[in-house]
Amino acid sequence: MLPFSLPRPGHDRRTFDARVSGGRDLGELPEWDLTDLYPAVDAPELKRDMDWLEDACARFAEDYEGKLATLDAPAFLDMVKRHEKIETIGGRLMSFAGLRYYQHTTDAERAKFLSDLQEKVTIYTTPLVFFSLELNTLEDDAYAALFTASDDLARYKPAFDRVRAMKPYQLSDELERFLHDMGVVGDAWMKLFDETIASLSFTIDGEEMGIESTLTQMTEQDRSKREAAARELARVFGENIKTFARVHNTQAKEKEIMDRWRGMPSAQMGRHLSNDVEPEVVEALRNAVVAAYPRLSHRYYALKAKWLGLDTMQIWDRNAPLPMESDRIVGWDEARKTVMEAYAGFDPRMAEIAEPFFTKGWIDAAVKPGKAPGAFAHPTVTEVHPYVMLNYLGKPRDVMTLAHELGHGVHQVLAAGQGEMLASTPLTLAETASVFGEMLTFRAMLDGAKTQKERKVMLAGKVEDMINTVVRQIAFYDFECKLHEARRGGELTPDDINALWMSVQAQSLGPVFDYMPGYETFWAYIPHFVHSPFYVYAYAFGDGLVNALYAAFQENPEGFQDKYFDMLKAGGSKHHKALLAPFGLDASDPSFWDKGLSMIEGFIDELEAMEE
Repeated sequence: MLPFSLPRPGHDRRTFDARVSGGRDLGELPEWDLTDLYPAVDAPELKRDMDWLEDACARFAEDYEGKLATLDAPAFLDMVKRHEKIETIGGRLMSFAGLRYYQHTTDAERAKFLSDLQEKVTIYTTPLVFFSLELNTLEDDAYAALFTASDDLARYKPAFDRVRAMKPYQLSDELERFLHDMGVVGDAWMKLFDETIASLSFTIDGEEMGIESTLTQMTEQDRSKREAAARELARVFGENIKTFARVHNTQAKEKEIMDRWRGMPSAQMGRHLSNDVEPEVVEALRNAVVAAYPRLSHRYYALKAKWLGLDTMQIWDRNAPLPMESDRIVGWDEARKTVMEAYAGFDPRMAEIAEPFFTKGWIDAAVKPGKAPGAFAHPTVTEVHPYVMLNYLGKPRDVMTLAHELGHGVHQVLAAGQGEMLASTPLTLAETASVFGEMLTFRAMLDGAKTQKERKVMLAGKVEDMINTVVRQIAFYDFECKLHEARRGGELTPDDINALWMSVQAQSLGPVFDYMPGYETFWAYIPHFVHSPFYVYAYAFGDGLVNALYAAFQENPEGFQDKYFDMLKAGGSKHHKALLAPFGLDASDPSFWDKGLSMIEGFIDELEAMEE
């Protein structure tokens, strides 16, 4: 439950013109208004909350440390509510500092503010380390009796069950306190990664640009522009590869030490526990996807090579637009209209929940100097609201990213009713609403296709997105598994890491690809490897789950919306088995994943049929 996490990386109202990104007029792009968290860094409300947090943590420890076993159900419930309030205040503080930092990661003042606040919060919350440790010393019978004695307390049981899952891997109180204090050191490596990425400069045709704009060049219609971008990425990654290798070596070694001391059976086990998912379910997903590589990515990329008139594809062709695809730029207003109409078409309630994101400063969309790359939806705390970050450049895929992150936002709003301890979903379920939002938007756009050519472009784009979400993420997962396993044998050179990367890339992408010199370094910029080890399989889990959900919606639409909203409202209060049961689905059934993968195969079948 503690410590508090920063939002994942992806914005300061500077002289940068938010209407134009990459030379394109995209319309009025929204910016965050963080005042719903705090008015300013020097706001009295922020100081008040810092002072309250310090005092509340000290009093909590004084009142409860060493006494959990003596509490009856009403007293235990009072303690839970006090703990939840601490989580809320701490989460609010860290959300404000983190979001403000990601708006401009190269701003020294913002970096210092985040670092200083994070250190203080860590110090203040150190007395709370006893809470989960002592909880895990309760006898099973006494633990169960607490939750059967009070319905109000019983609703919190799933959160405590997840804490109890760590019981076999718990260290002594003294060591756990030490590790809590050392957390800020590990976070420093994440910040080094973020700052390094944000400060990288790429030069293409005499124009300097950041990583996000350079990666976007890899989707240009002009093949020479894509090649120039790929080679420039390789050059800059190569110049900085020692830094990235140091970050990965240090973090993997830190994790190996922690896992060894805790007695974790694998590097992935901690992630599975936090995701509340059984290792065998993840293994079944991984095996199903790897077995499907020839039927999915290998087959699709061979088809794409034919469309591009190539015998062999280079890495800069992987996300190339199709020759028949227009180089159309989608303005912000059109993107908003497309997504909102798709959401409303599914259920008007969904559009109503999404509307404030656009009108109240809950989205930061423009690409700006120093802004973190990528996109995310951060829930902040349940008494405020989520914030969505994008780097919107007007590509059709950017519309799907908007649909994806807005889906997260809707999920987070609906789950907020569960309260701070139960709102957050495991990563495996966190992608459900986002991928479902993408699917709704895609289906609405596909139904509106006016020509066979337009339909073909849309289908191909969706297949590529699904391959990126399923095949690519499982390849990433395999890379991480190999990286952490290899690091247990000693320090890894950049060449060692490069070789691991290429082994999974060749397997997943297939024989139609050739690989330019330098592509072996492209592992360096993936933020999930640094911020959330083994996070990536959650994307494939979510895509497979949503494909199965959407199939259930098509087969039996009656009452589906209500069941879907109930699932999102549940947040982290239920296991994936309980959440999927109303739909007649079960992720622990190995055939479940094949159902999801068959949807991708069906789209490829349709694309192949268009060639006949």
